[in-house]
Amino acid sequence: MTEMVYGTVPVRDVEPILPKWWRTVDTWTLTCILILFGIGMLLGLAASPPLAERNGFDPFHYVQRQAIFGGAALVALFLTSMMSPTLVRRLAVIGFAGAFVALMFLPVLGTDFGKGAVRWYSLGFASVQPSEFLKPTFVIVAAWMMAASQEIGGPPGKLWSFMLTMLIVGFLVMQPDFGQACLVLFGWGVMYFVAGAPMILLIAMAGLVVIGGTVAYQNSEHFARRIDGFLNPDIDPTTQLGYATNAIQEGGFFGVGVGEGQVKWSLPDAHTDFIIAVAAEEYGLVLVLVIIALYATIVVRSLIRLMRERDPFIRLAGTGLACMFGVQAMINMGVAVRLLPAKGMTLPFVSYGGSSLIAGGIAVGMLLAFTRTRPQGEIGDILRGRMR
Repeated sequence: MTEMVYGTVPVRDVEPILPKWWRTVDTWTLTCILILFGIGMLLGLAASPPLAERNGFDPFHYVQRQAIFGGAALVALFLTSMMSPTLVRRLAVIGFAGAFVALMFLPVLGTDFGKGAVRWYSLGFASVQPSEFLKPTFVIVAAWMMAASQEIGGPPGKLWSFMLTMLIVGFLVMQPDFGQACLVLFGWGVMYFVAGAPMILLIAMAGLVVIGGTVAYQNSEHFARRIDGFLNPDIDPTTQLGYATNAIQEGGFFGVGVGEGQVKWSLPDAHTDFIIAVAAEEYGLVLVLVIIALYATIVVRSLIRLMRERDPFIRLAGTGLACMFGVQAMINMGVAVRLLPAKGMTLPFVSYGGSSLIAGGIAVGMLLAFTRTRPQGEIGDILRGRMR
């Protein structure tokens, strides 16, 4: 009788946050990330003690710091993956503004730590690299602009995103950091392609990249030195690429054995940019293939889940994050085997580095938030709804 007079009482969704998150999140991607982090800790135990000894620290100084940074990254990953896409977008816009301002002031307040490129802020107890936090937040902002341009009467979001991309690339080149600049351009290009960019425009952009690379080669000693080293058929055995190449060859299929590798005593960046050389020498091709398979699983599963997504913003942002994540891993490993020039780029969740680990946790958390299973109507229902 009550329902006849007052109507039915609406039923609220009272499912707790954690069970709902676990039911909707991509557990395969999450598992792959955790395995990569575990592999990173394992390789850190092998690669970092020699560096700690040279710097006068305890043998496991860098391993302990990686565990702390990795713990913070995993917390950021879990918290971000529980957010709604709208909340992710709002927080990313704020984060992008802060990271962009930090990038602008790097030439004045930043430091190069003797590496020839001003990319970091020194905090005394740690350092921060703004470009690592800029990449995932930039993807969200650019995807938001592109999605808005697809609406009737929407703003020229594609043009705005292109202008923003060029501005960021300009600041990155000033550091100089051509690797991160290329990664930002790639991320924007993938999203622009998914958003419906004409192929002729993408070809023209590729031509501009070639022209820009030529100008950089002629005017930047830092850039020219790396390109010359890559094109030189003879590898200097005393360089980082020489040590890494020899380590990979020595490792063979099964490796020389746990703790038996020698490259970690010679490479100053064995625990960061060339961590894959340590993996190849001590554990062989087997572990390298496992690492490649983990990255491929994350990217492919994310793209498959995004193909079912109806929201243009989620589809664009998720695609940009997934592709940028995979390409960064490919660049790092490609440099170690001399398929690409040296870039100074970390291997996500495996290399040591506070900024890269925490920013990677945020980026993958965003990706997991976008690829969570959510109720969506069939495409035919959506089209019929628009026709009414």
